[in-house]
Amino acid sequence: MALKKFNPITPGTRQLVQVDRSDLHKGAPEKALTEGLKKTGGRNNTGRITSRHIGGGHKRRYRVIDWKRRKWDVEATVLRLEYDPNRTAFIALIEYADGEKAYILAPQRLQAGDKVVAGNKVDVKPGNAMPLRSMPVGTIIHNVEMKPGKGAQMIRSAGTYAQLVGRDQGYAQIKLASGELRIVLSECMASVGAVSNPDHMNTNDGKAGRSRWKGRRPHVRGVVMNPVDHPHGGGEGKSSGGRNPVTPWGVPTKGYRTRKKGKASDKYIVRRRKK
Repeated sequence: MALKKFNPITPGTRQLVQVDRSDLHKGAPEKALTEGLKKTGGRNNTGRITSRHIGGGHKRRYRVIDWKRRKWDVEATVLRLEYDPNRTAFIALIEYADGEKAYILAPQRLQAGDKVVAGNKVDVKPGNAMPLRSMPVGTIIHNVEMKPGKGAQMIRSAGTYAQLVGRDQGYAQIKLASGELRIVLSECMASVGAVSNPDHMNTNDGKAGRSRWKGRRPHVRGVVMNPVDHPHGGGEGKSSGGRNPVTPWGVPTKGYRTRKKGKASDKYIVRRRKK
């Protein structure tokens, strides 16, 4: 989908760049495939803020996505593509030959009327899903499981994709967009193609209010605070902190690695994204 620029008839449209969503479904989602979604405001079960800068935003309904694709060898027709306020990618409403409907993550080049199928050995077409052991080496994939039967956990964001680069001793080697090379059990499912909405990263909200509609509250920099409020605070005029970047609680940030040494999943990472 293309990008849409606006004439600067108001301050908010001067910088505004959006994804053209004219091809998407205009109406409400499939009601049977939605659930209520409660806002947290970034607060935990005791009412304390544990994630800052969250609150407000438009009311949403959660679309239940089929991450597992375990209805094998039943062909489904894509009824329409839809916008999903809960994720960056678009979703597709599919209807199986037996009448059952489901939402899947829409890959690029998938259109209404296309046929998709999941199975042990199916065609390598966008939207089709199969175990990694059945895919040809070199296939572009998304929606990858990390544990067989658990449902897809990797490569679900707009425009992302990975590549199957090899197989060895019951494991498939996957090269991620970050450059990381990791192994996943060959029994895990994956979908063919790259995730839709690749222009998501090229948009510009144009005004602060558009972020508030998404539930994002203002983010105040530490260097403009007082010393009592932040380790970077204080100083005369524009001073830049005077120490290594830290969070308000003194934990190093901006490049400081927080991954624990000897983590159980280390053995599945062949090559880290940063050498």
